Amino acid sequence: MSHPQTSHAAHDPYEILFQPVPIGPVVAPNRFYQVPHCNGMGHRLPASLAAMRGMKAEGGWGVVCTEEVEIHHSTDLYPYAEGRLWDDRDIPPLRLMVEAVHHHGSLAGIELTHSGHHAPNLYAKVPPLSLRSMGTAHYMPVQTRRMDKSDIRALRRWHRDAALRAKEAGFDIIYCYAAHDLPLAMHFMLKRYNDRTDEYGGTLENRIRLFRELIEETKDAVGDSCAVAVRLAVDELMGEDGLTHQGEGHDIVAMLAELPDLWDVNISGWSNDSATSRFDKEGYQESYISFVKSLTSKPVVGVGRYTSPDSMVSAIRRGVMDLVGAARPSIADPFLPNKVKEGRLEDIRECIGCNICVSGDILASPIRCTQNPAMGEEWRRSWHSEYIAVKKSDAEIMVVGAGPAGMECARALGQRGYSVVLVEEKSELGGRVARESLLPGLSEWRRVIDWRQGQLAKLKNVSVYPGSPMDSDAILESGVKNIIVATGAHYRRDGVGRSRHHSLPGHELAHVFTPDDLMAGRLPTGSVLIFDDDHYYIGGVMAELLVDHGCQVTLATPAPLVSQWATATLEQERIQRKLMGKGVALIMQQELASIEVGYATLAHAVSGEQTRRTFDAVLLITDRLPNDALYQMLRPAVEQQLLASLRVIGDAEAPGIIAQAVFSGHLAAREMDEPIVAGTPFRMEYVEI
Repeated sequence: MSHPQTSHAAHDPYEILFQPVPIGPVVAPNRFYQVPHCNGMGHRLPASLAAMRGMKAEGGWGVVCTEEVEIHHSTDLYPYAEGRLWDDRDIPPLRLMVEAVHHHGSLAGIELTHSGHHAPNLYAKVPPLSLRSMGTAHYMPVQTRRMDKSDIRALRRWHRDAALRAKEAGFDIIYCYAAHDLPLAMHFMLKRYNDRTDEYGGTLENRIRLFRELIEETKDAVGDSCAVAVRLAVDELMGEDGLTHQGEGHDIVAMLAELPDLWDVNISGWSNDSATSRFDKEGYQESYISFVKSLTSKPVVGVGRYTSPDSMVSAIRRGVMDLVGAARPSIADPFLPNKVKEGRLEDIRECIGCNICVSGDILASPIRCTQNPAMGEEWRRSWHSEYIAVKKSDAEIMVVGAGPAGMECARALGQRGYSVVLVEEKSELGGRVARESLLPGLSEWRRVIDWRQGQLAKLKNVSVYPGSPMDSDAILESGVKNIIVATGAHYRRDGVGRSRHHSLPGHELAHVFTPDDLMAGRLPTGSVLIFDDDHYYIGGVMAELLVDHGCQVTLATPAPLVSQWATATLEQERIQRKLMGKGVALIMQQELASIEVGYATLAHAVSGEQTRRTFDAVLLITDRLPNDALYQMLRPAVEQQLLASLRVIGDAEAPGIIAQAVFSGHLAAREMDEPIVAGTPFRMEYVEI
């Protein structure tokens, strides 16, 4: 029986993603575009940075860009580790990245920036520059010097010089940057900053004059062989106080429509552009950026944390964008494009939108990823995101506990070829992730489990046994000689944590709860005090859970901000706004002093002044204790040579974030049968003197 012929597009629904796209004088080999993103490595760790970007090119990203790159010492962003192109000595480190990207046939892009009042110049020790005298960002007691015409001419010269250096380094795409409320070029556009009365102030045409000059002069300098891209925020989600996609954001694109070779458009500031999955879902920027293609014939890049190839194809076919921009999805899976091309969609390691990657830049530390433990380790440890060394022995290994650490450890050991038994006492795999992904806003975190469960199912040498509690006797009787313990952790019930080092009076009362109780379905009623001494996401989601359950909630924290550490993931303000909108009473800089029936006493973290408040229940979110009893019971068996090896990983070793648990499991798998390294177990980048 014959079948009607089908088109190639019907045979391969993702063919459109692999079409080449001309960008000025260069051609992107496909539509996968890694937009500029920070990484905590920058100019300080050029070898690490080059290897990380090269991994993405190897994985099929057709364009791979830098982070923001400082063009002059007067835009010194220290302590943040961004790119640097102050003078010719900065060319060789950047060339490392270009060569790593070109080696795999991809284009290399560079985002040049002068950050104006966002650059405090702590290292350079020169006055920051801006279009007017104004305070610098981040509450620093520093103000800028107002730029005169000679300063503007100097800025234009610095930008041109940096573009020429970028060309010498080998970059294919050179950015003029006006997004995230970070660069001077954007500051000049904005009415809230620009009070100038000369030709650079007043009308929108005047306010975009500097940006137009930078684009024109960059094209004049390097446009013969390099594409000139524009990165523009078309909406700041501030209403008339900022750019809007119906107002001046739209008009800027219309006025400059055909000038650059490529438009890379997004929303601003950074916390909006890189919103977490807790607050925004895939494709969330489309309603703001979809107008751009109607105004220009040049290719358009858009972002929106796209992880689904179907969503990518849809965005292109609907005319929203020409190239699918990504930062976080390219971090979670550098090989996402190749997996789409090879039809291995189930192998895509989807971003969970947690922004742990972002925290690397905020904390000036090398990038990491919850889903991809090899991220940032490509040079330091020679880790590849897809490949791993084959096994060194025929050892059989039992991993006890199938949370994020145990699942990743068993998966990576299985990939190496070891015979692995993964046992879990509960009927469901996933440990803390299985519980936490049911909390408000965290459903996409389930991808940590789902991807690993799918990969484990493919490994015939890995046996998975849920609903199988194991004690030390059962393990020893199993005959398996190599044991890895990944039994997780639990919340303390005694109130001991970051702000308190002794048991809390009243912690043993029946109306005192921990997050473990709530995640097990035991919820309080009435008025509830949450004492959040964790300072990340769990306090906020517990508050949402209780409000949705009908409780009247007060959240107290000894920190100056609610969920203070979430500033590192760009979520703090959104968390606080969400809680305020739900009617949660927020009390900062308050420590919990004692609990009584119906009451709780709070003490001000600075003054010590105490207040007594009435509550029906108290939720303690303090430290966690490792569930390491099994590990401790097995340790003598190693000395007695009943076991060949024993290791504890994840929260059972040291409670931390999920990314650390995954990394711990992966590290244990990589180190199985490897010799113990004396000294630092990874390479360091040193400056030779």
